Amino acid sequence: MFAVPAPLVTGWFGEGRYRLSDDLPTWATALVVVLVVLSILLLWVEVRRGHPRGLWVLMTGVLGTFALACAVLRPVHVKLKGRTIPGSVIVLVDSSHRMDLPATDRFGLIEQSRRELARGAVEDLRHHLSGSRIVVREFDSGLLDQGDAKKGATSDLLAALGQALGESAELPSSIVVVSDGRLARPSGTVDDAWTSALRAAAQGVAVHTIGVSQAYPADRSLRSVGLTGSAVAHQPFRLEIEVGCEPSAACDEAEVRVKELLERQEPQVLSTGRAKFEQGRALLSLELTLEQAGNRALLIELTSATPDDVVQNDRRIVPVFVRRDRLRMLHVAGRPTYDVRALRKFLKSDESIDLVSFFILRTESDQVQAEQEELALIPFPVDELFSEHLSSFDAIILQDIDAPRYRLDRYFGALRDYVVRGGGLILVGGPTGFSSGGYAGSPLEEVLPVYLPREGELIVRKAFVPQFTEAGRVAPILKPLRSTMGEELPEMSGANALGSARPGALVLWEHPSELARAGAMTQRMPVLAVYEQGDGRSVAISVDGSHQLRFGTVGAKTGGRAHADLWEGLLGWLMRDPRYESAQLRLDGECLAHRDQTLLVDPIPGLGDDIQVRLEKLGAGVSDSLPLQQLEPGAGGTRRFVARQIPEGGYAARVRVGAAPPTRSVIACEDGGEAWSDSRPDPERLEAIARATGGTAVTAGRVSQLPKSTASFIATHRESRPWLEAWVWATLAVSLMSLHWLVRRSVGHV
Repeated sequence: MFAVPAPLVTGWFGEGRYRLSDDLPTWATALVVVLVVLSILLLWVEVRRGHPRGLWVLMTGVLGTFALACAVLRPVHVKLKGRTIPGSVIVLVDSSHRMDLPATDRFGLIEQSRRELARGAVEDLRHHLSGSRIVVREFDSGLLDQGDAKKGATSDLLAALGQALGESAELPSSIVVVSDGRLARPSGTVDDAWTSALRAAAQGVAVHTIGVSQAYPADRSLRSVGLTGSAVAHQPFRLEIEVGCEPSAACDEAEVRVKELLERQEPQVLSTGRAKFEQGRALLSLELTLEQAGNRALLIELTSATPDDVVQNDRRIVPVFVRRDRLRMLHVAGRPTYDVRALRKFLKSDESIDLVSFFILRTESDQVQAEQEELALIPFPVDELFSEHLSSFDAIILQDIDAPRYRLDRYFGALRDYVVRGGGLILVGGPTGFSSGGYAGSPLEEVLPVYLPREGELIVRKAFVPQFTEAGRVAPILKPLRSTMGEELPEMSGANALGSARPGALVLWEHPSELARAGAMTQRMPVLAVYEQGDGRSVAISVDGSHQLRFGTVGAKTGGRAHADLWEGLLGWLMRDPRYESAQLRLDGECLAHRDQTLLVDPIPGLGDDIQVRLEKLGAGVSDSLPLQQLEPGAGGTRRFVARQIPEGGYAARVRVGAAPPTRSVIACEDGGEAWSDSRPDPERLEAIARATGGTAVTAGRVSQLPKSTASFIATHRESRPWLEAWVWATLAVSLMSLHWLVRRSVGHV
């Protein structure tokens, strides 16, 4: 079946049409026609001069010329059999999340949602174009599959037009777009480039539009939130916030407040400002500082004394990645041992670390035989460090330090809160570390990876060689160390006695024979363990002999590189360096509240097939993990998990692959999302689309004003027969031209 082109000659008889031969190029046909017309004109000029027997000369000349032309052009009679079918119409219905906004009429009255009005408009269109073939497709950032419940944040009409016309076997007679007009593409100023892009996407087909909302709702909203530059830990940065208000005549001042969402804590207020509207728009630039690096979640709230129609866009939850310009670290050691010196030298050698280091060389009880002004050393500034400047550090290392002796114990609560809010803590053993240093039973123990014994022998004095656990063999934290040394570790002269690991902690090294001193007695005593609590992380290493990796017999085999490998891995994991994470987690699209959300996990190969994902809401109180359903793996080994009907809020997502330490990310799930940030419809955009493509723009209640589609003839059989055979035309041409020559000879003209 094929469409029939327009006929050149309408048939006088039968059910057919006349055409010229199809095997001649267009230029040859045009040349023959020009020569025929020119010949007839010359004959006419000659007859007008009073030629004898002019009528006979003209008639025979015209007939001869016509017969000669037909001998060349060979006209045929085409008989067609087929049927006329209704015109094709493609209806593109905007199905983005924005269509769930309320629709308003020209008086500003809320009728129903824009999606409901769009459904009604499609039904009216089916009734109005009942004689047409209608194909209805939904779109957001592109065409949606039938039955797809996903609603994207943006509406890309140009992409939908290209896909719809590419899938169609024929060009439709028209396209109808049902939307509120707030499109991602085509957007911007209506100019020649805008019009050209639209016409190219429509491929010359007229695009009619149906607007489902005419007026702006009464709404104050956070239209956009953006960062100036990038967020760097400990350094001020600015949030650029645009606040909209409609109708502008009723706008008064509104307060904007920025908070940070934390795990199991109340949101922390970072900055506030007042929006002063001018013509329904206000711009705010708020300065704030985030002390901890990594993935954070900011809550921006807009409050006003006057209620509005769309309250969902008064709150925005924005994930922010806070990078480090330099790693600011505090290293406090109880005495200058070989282990302390080796660690301090490693930290000082790294240009990316801004190190503040203290060795305790004397206490308040030391008897100093010198005048105070002659002392070169200063007392340990414990109050300034752990009260005024604590939040300015990315990580803190407490190495073999007696907490009560140096008044550090009074700040254990502040250190615990520091870790929960996102700080990093490493506790290194020694004669006055862990339980020997007064850490057992303290608030700081709550964020350590292990329980601490409070009685009995607190030091294991027998020399031993630590052993890798199953988790230690696969953890990316120790991968550089294993690459350098395998599983060979140096002998340690002793260790602090530790209890069993906390639930959720991972033990990377363990004692070959000693059992845990607290909790379950069936596991070997941890030597190196890691833990994640709240937004922060902690490491416990109960030996003070890691310097053997650099200076000892084992260190001599690797040129001391193993010591750096160990501490680079521990610090990298503590600071959430992606190289030391077991997996990467990302969202499949924007997270919208009260909808199913798919989480994509890309694990590091070789860590096992057991992947667990936990999703906990940020905020005060202890919340249960949201249940997740694992789907079939995607391409490239990507694992997919679905959380059903996620409530609005910020979430901490933790992924654990096998026995490796967990990976933490932050998810922002908004009630309105980006699609609802600007609730204003754009009927002028729909009118411009229709005008640029030769279509008609109407509102949802006036679908009957759209033009109806034209029918198409589909041929099922085509029969082509020559009007006369070519030799007949040639014979006629010779005969008539001979007669013409005889007539001219009879009057004395050649």
